[in-house]
This record gives sequence, structure tokens and C-alpha cells, in this order.
Amino acid sequence: MPVLGYSAEMEQFHPTDLIRFCREAEAAGFGGAMAADHFHPWVAQQGQSAFVWSWMGALGMATQRMTFGPGVTCASYRYHPAIIAQAAATLAAMYPDRFWMGIGTGEALNEHIVGGEWPEAPVRLERMVESIEIIKQLFTGKKVRYSGKHLRMESARLYTRPEKPCPIFIAASGPKTAETAGRMCDGLITPAAPAEKLKMLLESFEKGAREAGKDPTTMPKLLQLHVSWAETDKEATEQAMKEWPNGGIKAPKQDIRSPEDFAAFAELVRPEDFKGRVFISTSLDGHRQHIQSFFDLGFNEVHVHNVGRNQSEFIRAYSEAVIPALQQMSRAFTGRAV
Repeated sequence: MPVLGYSAEMEQFHPTDLIRFCREAEAAGFGGAMAADHFHPWVAQQGQSAFVWSWMGALGMATQRMTFGPGVTCASYRYHPAIIAQAAATLAAMYPDRFWMGIGTGEALNEHIVGGEWPEAPVRLERMVESIEIIKQLFTGKKVRYSGKHLRMESARLYTRPEKPCPIFIAASGPKTAETAGRMCDGLITPAAPAEKLKMLLESFEKGAREAGKDPTTMPKLLQLHVSWAETDKEATEQAMKEWPNGGIKAPKQDIRSPEDFAAFAELVRPEDFKGRVFISTSLDGHRQHIQSFFDLGFNEVHVHNVGRNQSEFIRAYSEAVIPALQQMSRAFTGRAV
């Protein structure tokens, strides 16, 4: 059943404010929350970057039904995967069937702070695979050791665990990583992109799942969608330029190392650069149609991030116009899914 989720951007808002927005979103009919795991904001004017693992514990207490998880954590540089396994197992034990874990290959913006080299994409993928192997072994509850090409773990065991492991989703923007997600893990996360690229990613994901003997039609496929909604076209465009200029940057974001460097790239961004990257529209029916197009492609969760500061107004507008329309389309609205 399709789920409309709320994307909680830790880079933009104080964590207490984000808890309030998530409570508002749950009351409005959003079924899940995807929370950014950043050490730095993309650009300094976004102004925040709280520790998502502390925040998710509070989110679970503050909400009742909403599923949630990090979108996404890199468990192979800034963190050791054993620490992420412990954190994830704790949240899954506290909030069974609500917490999921998203894992990715990381960005220099957040990972370079611990020092060392920032390797090319193939090495980052190898490290992510090793981190997932460690986490899955620890989720068994057995005492395990690990010695890989890149990562090591001495004898370790998780004592606090849920009755069943939380699902692990891999973030992918290319076919090889998407295929890895289908083969190794429980679901896929990807940002919005042109339909042909998304179809290719879904096909790669499904191929990996089938090779592992899984049914890809039953596996979660999450999409993160950036939008800019406001009362006027001018306001919608201006808030994208001011609050989320990184959304219009066409350079590879994984290799940019600081908010100041992002700000320098952002100086080159023009409104037309957001096309296909941030959906800028005052039309709530246009938002509904845009979201529905991703459900039609095969995604079963779409997590929406409105890039402006007008979060409460955005949530209210979606509750009045977008969610009911999606509800009518799905004919199966349950109060937490559309």
C-alpha cells in the first residue's frame, strides 16, 4: 500500500521544531518520516545539523504510528558499522515494526571530518558492502569477528536486540548499487530523477532481488522528493534559491567537502537549474500528480521535503488537498498510508 512520507531535514531546522513538524505530519496523514544523517548542513545558511540518532529516539516517543529511519547513514567512515548496528538494534527494540535503517556510501561533506582519504565511488561501494555484512552478522546476536578488505571488527556481540531485525534499505543512484540493494538488503532508497533513470534503477534492484531468490514486488522502494511549495510562484522560487540551493548544483555532490564549498557552487545556481531536481509549484494538484507519477512507476513510499521554512503551512496544505486526492486514487487510505 503506497505511503506518503515526510522528509525531516536536520540541516534546516532545530531538532525540537522537527519533532513538532513530524507530529503535525502524522496527524495530517503522513505515514512515515525520513531523517537526514548529516554532520554539516549543505550550506551554512541552512543553519542546523543535529545528531539524527538521538533525534530518532525522541521521534519514536513523540509519534504513535509513523515509521521512520535515517535517509541515509554511511556506516563505513564517520561511524564504525558495529556502532550503527547497536544504535539500530536499540531503536528497533524500542519501536518494533516502525524503525528502518537506510545505508549509503556517504558524502565527503560529512565523512571527511574523521580524516583519511576520500576514495572513488567503487571503493566507497566496497566499504558499504562490508559495513552491511558486519551489521547483519551482529543482528544475529552471535559473537562475531570480521576482517574485510577495508573494515575490521574484533569479537563483538549485540545484547539488546529486537525480536526481529529492522529492515535495511540501500540508497542508490546508479544501477550497480541498486542491484546490490536488491541482492543484499530489504529495500531501495533513491532521490527523484527522470522517469527513464528511475525505471533503470528499479529494474536493477529487481534483478538483484530475483538473483537472491526474493520477490521484488513485496520489497519497499522509497523515493525522496524535494519540492518547493508556497502561496505564490515568486515565493516558491525564492525559497528554493535561498533555502536549498544545493538542489540546483549539477556538480557531483559526493566529493564537495564543506558548506563553504557548496555555497561557492550555489552562487552559480539559477532558477532553471532546479528543473528535474526540485519540483517548484504553487499548484497542490500539480504536487499530487507529481507524487502519483512515482507511485505509478513502482515506488511504494514517497517522502516529500518542502525546501521552505513554511513547514506547518505545507503540512496543512497537503492535508487539505494532496493527501485526500491521493487517498481517493489509492482507495485504501488507513490513516497512515495513501
